[in-house]
Amino acid sequence: MRILVIQLRRLGDLILTTPVIAAIRKHQPQAQIVLAVAPECELLLPSLSGIQQTIITRRGLRDIGAWIELRRHCFDCTIDLTRNDRSAWLTLLSGAQKRIVSDRIRHQSRLRARCYTEFVRCTMKEMLQPLGIVDAMTELTLVLPETARANASAIIKNRIGDEPFAIFHPGSAREDKFWETDRWAAAITFVAKELGLRAVLSSGASAAERRHLAAIRNRLEIPVVDLSGQLDLLTLAALIEKARLLVTVDSAPTHLAGASKTPQVILFGPTNPFHWRPRNSPVAILFGNSPQPLRNFQYQEGKHPMNDISTAAVIDAIGSMLSAPAASAV
Repeated sequence: MRILVIQLRRLGDLILTTPVIAAIRKHQPQAQIVLAVAPECELLLPSLSGIQQTIITRRGLRDIGAWIELRRHCFDCTIDLTRNDRSAWLTLLSGAQKRIVSDRIRHQSRLRARCYTEFVRCTMKEMLQPLGIVDAMTELTLVLPETARANASAIIKNRIGDEPFAIFHPGSAREDKFWETDRWAAAITFVAKELGLRAVLSSGASAAERRHLAAIRNRLEIPVVDLSGQLDLLTLAALIEKARLLVTVDSAPTHLAGASKTPQVILFGPTNPFHWRPRNSPVAILFGNSPQPLRNFQYQEGKHPMNDISTAAVIDAIGSMLSAPAASAV
Protein backbone atom coordinates (compact mmCIF):
# COMPACT_ATOMS: atom_id res chain seq x y z
CA MET A 1 0.00 0.00 0.00
CA ARG A 2 1.23 3.50 -0.86
CA ILE A 3 0.20 6.14 1.70
CA LEU A 4 0.68 9.89 1.43
CA VAL A 5 0.66 11.99 4.61
CA ILE A 6 0.34 15.75 4.03
CA GLN A 7 1.53 18.17 6.74
CA LEU A 8 2.30 21.62 5.34
CA ARG A 9 2.22 23.61 8.55
CA ARG A 10 5.01 24.55 10.96
CA LEU A 11 7.60 22.54 12.82
CA GLY A 12 5.46 21.87 15.87
CA ASP A 13 2.67 20.49 13.68
CA LEU A 14 5.10 18.17 11.93
CA ILE A 15 6.42 16.85 15.26
CA LEU A 16 2.82 16.15 16.28
CA THR A 17 2.47 14.12 13.08
CA THR A 18 5.09 11.56 14.16
CA PRO A 19 2.57 9.33 16.03
CA VAL A 20 0.54 9.04 12.82
CA ILE A 21 3.59 7.81 10.93
CA ALA A 22 4.57 5.42 13.75
CA ALA A 23 1.04 3.97 13.94
CA ILE A 24 0.87 3.36 10.19
CA ARG A 25 4.31 1.77 10.21
CA LYS A 26 3.36 -0.51 13.12
CA HIS A 27 0.11 -1.71 11.60
CA GLN A 28 1.17 -1.67 7.95
CA PRO A 29 4.89 -2.58 8.08
CA GLN A 30 5.08 -3.11 4.32
CA ALA A 31 3.44 0.22 3.44
CA GLN A 32 5.32 2.82 1.46
CA ILE A 33 4.83 6.08 3.39
CA VAL A 34 5.53 9.37 1.66
CA LEU A 35 5.44 12.63 3.63
CA ALA A 36 4.68 15.99 2.01
CA VAL A 37 5.97 18.99 3.99
CA ALA A 38 6.70 22.69 3.68
CA PRO A 39 10.30 23.89 3.07
CA GLU A 40 10.44 25.35 6.60
CA CYS A 41 10.36 21.81 8.01
CA GLU A 42 13.32 20.37 6.09
CA LEU A 43 15.63 20.74 9.11
CA LEU A 44 13.49 18.29 11.08
CA LEU A 45 13.45 15.54 8.46
CA PRO A 46 16.67 13.74 9.55
CA SER A 47 14.99 12.97 12.90
CA LEU A 48 11.88 11.36 11.39
CA SER A 49 11.72 7.59 10.99
CA GLY A 50 9.34 5.24 9.24
CA ILE A 51 9.00 7.13 5.96
CA GLN A 52 10.41 6.12 2.59
CA GLN A 53 10.36 9.52 0.93
CA THR A 54 9.63 13.18 1.57
CA ILE A 55 8.25 15.64 -0.95
CA ILE A 56 9.00 19.31 -0.33
CA THR A 57 6.10 21.46 -1.49
CA ARG A 58 6.49 25.06 -2.58
CA ARG A 59 3.96 27.70 -3.48
CA GLY A 60 2.86 28.60 -6.97
CA LEU A 61 4.55 27.26 -10.08
CA ARG A 62 7.53 26.11 -7.99
CA ASP A 63 5.25 23.26 -6.87
CA ILE A 64 5.07 21.69 -10.32
CA GLY A 65 7.88 19.26 -9.50
CA ALA A 66 6.00 18.10 -6.40
CA TRP A 67 2.80 17.70 -8.43
CA ILE A 68 4.56 15.46 -10.94
CA GLU A 69 6.10 13.41 -8.13
CA LEU A 70 2.71 12.92 -6.48
CA ARG A 71 1.06 11.72 -9.67
CA ARG A 72 3.92 9.30 -10.33
CA HIS A 73 3.34 7.39 -7.08
CA CYS A 74 -0.28 6.30 -7.66
CA PHE A 75 -1.20 6.41 -3.96
CA ASP A 76 -3.80 4.12 -2.42
CA CYS A 77 -4.54 6.45 0.49
CA THR A 78 -3.91 10.11 1.34
CA ILE A 79 -4.24 11.61 4.82
CA ASP A 80 -4.47 15.42 4.83
CA LEU A 81 -3.49 16.89 8.20
CA THR A 82 -3.33 20.49 6.94
CA ARG A 83 -6.80 21.30 5.58
CA ASN A 84 -6.05 24.28 3.39
CA ASP A 85 -6.41 24.96 -0.33
CA ARG A 86 -2.92 23.70 -1.18
CA SER A 87 -3.27 20.46 0.75
CA ALA A 88 -6.73 19.84 -0.76
CA TRP A 89 -5.27 20.23 -4.25
CA LEU A 90 -2.37 17.88 -3.41
CA THR A 91 -4.83 15.36 -1.99
CA LEU A 92 -6.90 15.40 -5.17
CA LEU A 93 -3.76 15.29 -7.30
CA SER A 94 -2.51 12.20 -5.44
CA GLY A 95 -5.21 10.18 -7.16
CA ALA A 96 -5.73 8.03 -4.07
CA GLN A 97 -8.95 6.09 -3.91
CA LYS A 98 -9.19 6.82 -0.17
CA ARG A 99 -8.67 10.50 0.73
CA ILE A 100 -9.06 11.28 4.44
CA VAL A 101 -9.51 14.64 6.18
CA SER A 102 -11.07 16.15 9.30
CA ASP A 103 -14.82 16.66 9.13
CA ARG A 104 -14.22 20.35 9.86
CA ILE A 105 -13.50 20.77 6.17
CA ARG A 106 -17.17 20.30 5.32
CA HIS A 107 -18.01 23.38 7.40
CA GLN A 108 -15.08 25.41 6.09
CA SER A 109 -15.43 24.91 2.33
CA ARG A 110 -17.87 22.82 0.31
CA LEU A 111 -15.65 23.18 -2.73
CA ARG A 112 -12.59 21.92 -0.87
CA ALA A 113 -14.60 19.05 0.61
CA ARG A 114 -15.06 17.60 -2.89
CA CYS A 115 -11.38 16.63 -2.87
CA TYR A 116 -11.96 13.97 -0.19
CA THR A 117 -13.79 10.68 0.20
CA GLU A 118 -13.77 10.23 3.99
CA PHE A 119 -14.34 12.68 6.83
CA VAL A 120 -13.38 11.92 10.42
CA ARG A 121 -13.09 13.73 13.76
CA CYS A 122 -9.94 15.80 14.08
CA THR A 123 -7.92 13.56 16.41
CA MET A 124 -5.11 11.27 15.47
CA LYS A 125 -6.99 8.11 16.42
CA GLU A 126 -10.00 8.99 14.31
CA MET A 127 -7.82 10.03 11.36
CA LEU A 128 -6.39 6.51 11.23
CA GLN A 129 -9.61 4.54 11.67
CA PRO A 130 -10.33 4.39 7.91
CA LEU A 131 -7.08 2.38 7.68
CA GLY A 132 -8.34 -0.06 10.30
CA ILE A 133 -6.04 1.36 12.99
CA VAL A 134 -7.96 1.75 16.25
CA ASP A 135 -5.28 1.55 18.98
CA ALA A 136 -2.83 4.25 17.89
CA MET A 137 -0.68 5.81 20.61
CA THR A 138 0.03 9.53 20.93
CA GLU A 139 3.75 9.17 21.74
CA LEU A 140 5.97 11.63 19.86
CA THR A 141 8.94 10.02 18.14
CA LEU A 142 12.15 11.77 17.08
CA VAL A 143 15.41 9.96 16.35
CA LEU A 144 18.13 12.58 16.73
CA PRO A 145 21.22 12.12 14.55
CA GLU A 146 24.56 11.62 16.29
CA THR A 147 25.84 14.91 14.90
CA ALA A 148 23.13 16.79 16.82
CA ARG A 149 23.99 14.95 20.05
CA ALA A 150 27.70 15.63 19.51
CA ASN A 151 27.02 19.34 18.94
CA ALA A 152 24.96 19.52 22.13
CA SER A 153 27.65 17.73 24.13
CA ALA A 154 30.25 20.20 22.86
CA ILE A 155 28.07 23.15 23.86
CA ILE A 156 27.57 21.70 27.33
CA LYS A 157 31.30 21.11 27.74
CA ASN A 158 32.46 24.48 26.38
CA ARG A 159 29.63 26.87 27.29
CA ILE A 160 27.50 25.45 30.11
CA GLY A 161 29.76 23.21 32.16
CA ASP A 162 28.91 20.33 34.45
CA GLU A 163 26.19 22.08 36.46
CA PRO A 164 22.50 21.30 35.78
CA PHE A 165 20.77 23.80 33.54
CA ALA A 166 17.37 25.08 32.49
CA ILE A 167 16.56 26.34 28.99
CA PHE A 168 14.43 29.43 28.47
CA HIS A 169 12.96 29.82 24.97
CA PRO A 170 10.79 32.97 25.14
CA GLY A 171 10.33 33.53 21.41
CA SER A 172 7.98 32.36 18.69
CA ALA A 173 7.24 33.14 15.06
CA ARG A 174 4.17 34.97 16.40
CA GLU A 175 4.79 38.12 18.41
CA ASP A 176 1.38 37.83 20.09
CA LYS A 177 2.89 34.91 22.04
CA PHE A 178 5.58 37.11 23.62
CA TRP A 179 5.42 37.49 27.40
CA GLU A 180 6.66 40.66 29.16
CA THR A 181 10.45 40.93 29.20
CA ASP A 182 10.68 41.95 32.86
CA ARG A 183 8.62 38.89 33.83
CA TRP A 184 10.97 36.63 31.90
CA ALA A 185 13.90 38.26 33.67
CA ALA A 186 12.29 37.60 37.06
CA ALA A 187 11.67 33.91 36.25
CA ILE A 188 15.21 33.42 34.94
CA THR A 189 16.67 35.08 38.02
CA PHE A 190 14.59 32.84 40.29
CA VAL A 191 15.85 29.69 38.58
CA ALA A 192 19.47 30.80 38.79
CA LYS A 193 19.52 32.27 42.31
CA GLU A 194 16.94 30.22 44.19
CA LEU A 195 17.18 26.86 42.43
CA GLY A 196 20.86 26.89 41.50
CA LEU A 197 20.41 26.01 37.83
CA ARG A 198 22.44 27.50 35.03
CA ALA A 199 20.14 29.62 32.85
CA VAL A 200 20.46 29.02 29.10
CA LEU A 201 18.68 31.27 26.58
CA SER A 202 17.66 30.11 23.11
CA SER A 203 15.58 31.53 20.29
CA GLY A 204 14.88 31.28 16.61
CA ALA A 205 16.75 33.39 14.11
CA SER A 206 13.99 35.90 13.28
CA ALA A 207 14.65 39.57 13.94
CA ALA A 208 11.61 39.87 16.23
CA GLU A 209 12.77 37.00 18.43
CA ARG A 210 16.31 38.35 18.60
CA ARG A 211 14.99 41.76 19.69
CA HIS A 212 12.81 40.08 22.31
CA LEU A 213 15.81 38.16 23.71
CA ALA A 214 17.95 41.32 23.71
CA ALA A 215 15.31 43.15 25.75
CA ILE A 216 15.22 40.26 28.25
CA ARG A 217 19.02 40.24 28.57
CA ASN A 218 19.01 43.98 29.25
CA ARG A 219 16.85 43.36 32.33
CA LEU A 220 19.01 40.59 33.73
CA GLU A 221 21.59 41.19 36.43
CA ILE A 222 22.89 37.62 36.47
CA PRO A 223 25.13 35.78 34.01
CA VAL A 224 23.40 33.49 31.51
CA VAL A 225 24.50 31.31 28.64
CA ASP A 226 23.05 33.05 25.60
CA LEU A 227 22.63 30.68 22.65
CA SER A 228 19.87 32.68 20.96
CA GLY A 229 19.99 32.35 17.18
CA GLN A 230 23.01 30.02 17.37
CA LEU A 231 21.41 26.56 17.41
CA ASP A 232 20.02 24.53 14.58
CA LEU A 233 16.77 22.76 15.35
CA LEU A 234 18.15 19.27 16.03
CA THR A 235 21.00 20.55 18.20
CA LEU A 236 18.40 22.44 20.24
CA ALA A 237 16.43 19.20 20.55
CA ALA A 238 19.52 17.36 21.80
CA LEU A 239 20.25 20.16 24.28
CA ILE A 240 16.66 20.11 25.57
CA GLU A 241 17.06 16.36 26.08
CA LYS A 242 19.90 17.09 28.56
CA ALA A 243 18.19 19.98 30.38
CA ARG A 244 16.50 19.75 33.77
CA LEU A 245 13.70 22.02 32.56
CA LEU A 246 12.39 23.94 29.55
CA VAL A 247 10.40 27.16 30.06
CA THR A 248 8.82 28.47 26.87
CA VAL A 249 5.72 29.72 25.10
CA ASP A 250 3.63 27.55 22.79
CA SER A 251 6.23 26.84 20.09
CA ALA A 252 8.17 24.02 18.43
CA PRO A 253 10.53 23.45 21.42
CA THR A 254 7.55 22.28 23.53
CA HIS A 255 7.19 19.31 21.21
CA LEU A 256 10.94 18.68 21.13
CA ALA A 257 10.77 18.47 24.92
CA GLY A 258 7.69 16.28 24.67
CA ALA A 259 9.60 13.78 22.52
CA SER A 260 12.45 13.58 25.06
CA LYS A 261 10.11 13.84 28.08
CA THR A 262 12.01 16.80 29.49
CA PRO A 263 9.91 18.57 32.16
CA GLN A 264 8.60 21.91 30.99
CA VAL A 265 6.52 24.96 31.82
CA ILE A 266 4.58 26.35 28.86
CA LEU A 267 2.83 29.71 28.57
CA PHE A 268 -0.27 29.76 26.35
CA GLY A 269 -2.32 32.78 25.28
CA PRO A 270 -3.57 33.16 21.70
CA THR A 271 -3.59 29.39 21.10
CA ASN A 272 -5.68 26.73 22.81
CA PRO A 273 -3.71 24.25 24.96
CA PHE A 274 -6.43 21.65 24.39
CA HIS A 275 -5.06 21.18 20.87
CA TRP A 276 -1.37 22.07 21.19
CA ARG A 277 -0.18 20.93 24.62
CA PRO A 278 2.24 17.97 24.96
CA ARG A 279 0.43 14.76 25.95
CA ASN A 280 3.13 12.41 27.20
CA SER A 281 5.70 14.43 29.16
CA PRO A 282 5.87 16.21 32.54
CA VAL A 283 4.37 19.64 31.90
CA ALA A 284 2.75 22.60 33.62
CA ILE A 285 0.40 24.57 31.34
CA LEU A 286 -0.27 28.22 32.21
CA PHE A 287 -3.17 29.95 30.48
CA GLY A 288 -5.03 33.15 31.29
CA ASN A 289 -5.08 34.53 34.84
CA SER A 290 -5.26 31.18 36.63
CA PRO A 291 -2.66 31.10 39.43
CA GLN A 292 -2.31 27.33 39.01
CA PRO A 293 -1.43 25.19 35.97
CA LEU A 294 -4.46 23.92 34.06
CA ARG A 295 -5.80 20.49 34.81
CA ASN A 296 -8.90 20.59 32.61
CA PHE A 297 -8.88 21.66 28.97
CA GLN A 298 -11.74 22.85 26.80
CA TYR A 299 -12.16 21.98 23.11
CA GLN A 300 -13.37 25.52 22.44
CA GLU A 301 -11.48 28.22 24.31
CA GLY A 302 -11.10 31.94 23.67
CA LYS A 303 -7.79 33.71 23.31
CA HIS A 304 -6.07 35.31 26.29
CA PRO A 305 -3.43 38.05 26.35
CA MET A 306 -0.08 36.57 27.34
CA ASN A 307 0.27 39.11 30.12
CA ASP A 308 -2.71 37.59 31.92
CA ILE A 309 -0.14 35.05 33.13
CA SER A 310 1.48 36.38 36.30
CA THR A 311 5.15 36.14 37.23
CA ALA A 312 4.18 34.37 40.45
CA ALA A 313 2.26 31.69 38.54
CA VAL A 314 5.29 30.94 36.36
CA ILE A 315 7.71 30.84 39.29
CA ASP A 316 5.40 28.56 41.27
CA ALA A 317 5.03 26.23 38.28
CA ILE A 318 8.80 26.08 37.81
CA GLY A 319 9.27 25.17 41.45
CA SER A 320 6.63 22.47 41.32
CA MET A 321 8.01 20.90 38.14
CA LEU A 322 11.56 20.74 39.50
CA SER A 323 10.41 19.23 42.78
CA ALA A 324 8.37 16.51 41.05
CA PRO A 325 9.82 12.98 40.87
CA ALA A 326 9.89 13.06 37.06
CA ALA A 327 12.08 16.14 37.12
CA SER A 328 14.48 14.91 39.78
CA ALA A 329 15.15 11.82 37.70
CA VAL A 330 16.30 13.78 34.64
